[in-house]
Amino acid sequence: MARFNTKAAKAQPTSRVTSTGRVLRTHQGGRGQERDARSELFLLAIANFVSQNTFYETGEARDDRFAALVRELAVADPSWTAALLGWLRGEGNLRTASLVGAAEYVKARLDAGATDGPANRQVIASVLRRPDEPGELLAYWTSRYGRNVPKPVKRGIADAVRRLYGEKSLLKYDTAAKGYRFGDILNLVHAAPDPAKPWQGDLFQYALDRRHHPDTAVVPKSLPVVVAHRDLMALRPAKRRKVVTGAHGARRLAEAGMTWEALAGWLQGPMDKAAWEAVIPSMGAMALVRNLRNFDEAGVSDEVAAQVAARISDPAEVARSRQFPFRYLAAYQHAPSLRWSYPLEQALGHSLANVPALPGRTLVLVDRSGSMFYSRLSERSELNRADAAAIFGTALALRAADADLVEFGTSSNRVKFKKGESVLKVLERFGDLGGTNTSEAVRAHYRKHDRVLIVTDEQATYSHYGDPTEQVPAHVPVYTWNLAGYRAGHGPSGNANRHTFGGLSDAAFRMVPLLESARDADWPWAG
Repeated sequence: MARFNTKAAKAQPTSRVTSTGRVLRTHQGGRGQERDARSELFLLAIANFVSQNTFYETGEARDDRFAALVRELAVADPSWTAALLGWLRGEGNLRTASLVGAAEYVKARLDAGATDGPANRQVIASVLRRPDEPGELLAYWTSRYGRNVPKPVKRGIADAVRRLYGEKSLLKYDTAAKGYRFGDILNLVHAAPDPAKPWQGDLFQYALDRRHHPDTAVVPKSLPVVVAHRDLMALRPAKRRKVVTGAHGARRLAEAGMTWEALAGWLQGPMDKAAWEAVIPSMGAMALVRNLRNFDEAGVSDEVAAQVAARISDPAEVARSRQFPFRYLAAYQHAPSLRWSYPLEQALGHSLANVPALPGRTLVLVDRSGSMFYSRLSERSELNRADAAAIFGTALALRAADADLVEFGTSSNRVKFKKGESVLKVLERFGDLGGTNTSEAVRAHYRKHDRVLIVTDEQATYSHYGDPTEQVPAHVPVYTWNLAGYRAGHGPSGNANRHTFGGLSDAAFRMVPLLESARDADWPWAG
């Protein structure tokens, strides 16, 4: 009789975050699993805001672990590491970690004399996506390795400079607060102007002149935005307010590349209703989101507010901004005016476009332990990993055909919700539950579900029942979504219906349908 070739036969998919089989201990003393170097680096990289302390690791220890992993894999697996860094800065939208990673990648390969794999110059250029980033990378390199900057780093920066430097970027980022001004960078890397940008030669020369001879620097006529900015700056304070309140004020500010950050200083006075309404048309979507409360306090009109609402909730704008979903929760909490609530709910929904509508019954467990609340997600955010976990878990539960949503810590509770309910309203029902008794939470709430998804930092406490994934029958998939990137995982991963993914965006959810259709889930940059 057939032993294997039966109707019940089904391919077992694999995922790329893989356990080695070596047993470690979590920071809470639970039985954990070691991951291979690529998996550890991937999970750390997509959760790592450089220099940020977490509950169990200092920022310095975390950064050292990140740098050591990059340096190891830059030599052992350069193609994979280069692809990770490029994806991290692009779709991953993690700026500082990718810059640090690229610098450590090049240093490790130069030290080892490695010549295989992607060119060092190419890796440097791939992570520089914003005009202030060449200076950021140079500042990191020189602070860590001294002022002797290798040629591949210089050439990669030069490639980025040609691509990124323009009139508005000069006005926004070339300020006295920077250690490396545009002129300093041009002196160091000797970037040649892009032949396709006939104005860029004049721009480079002006950047050099204003850095080294600011009193005599002359703005070339080939730079109309800089000329318009110079003319505005030359106005007396009494006339500046008239520009803002004039019929063409918004157009003049936009043509001069005037940012909202610079406008208050230029006006030498408060950002009142007229000032905001003049600069709002030229603001980016995320700048609008960050300033909703300021708009309310200044008394921005309902007509202008409606334009703002349309911009921040536009699907194309949300996709273009590539912001993490928790940014919209932060805006909702800081600007609770009813006129922003629905647009922010819409924007949050667009930012969660990858969340699948899972069939069958799904158990979603959201970690609300103390370690998830401890550290902010970034320097500019008051939110933490507990907030991010609640957003993702709630979105998944709301879209699933039949889901049980559970928060857990020392204890665990069902979080009630109704189909079609607002994600932002459901989030208000989550609490702070202390420890991390993950295994007990799974045991308490698993009732023959078709899958289990746990959103957590994986630092489970010891349980005599075993790891959390052992509480579910082997034929039922258990997905762990890691939001912190600690070394030890709370269970095995990579095959046999046990899979780990991670990050602070919704992109990881794409893995679930792939795995359930018996297709291998590759690294996100592979397809």
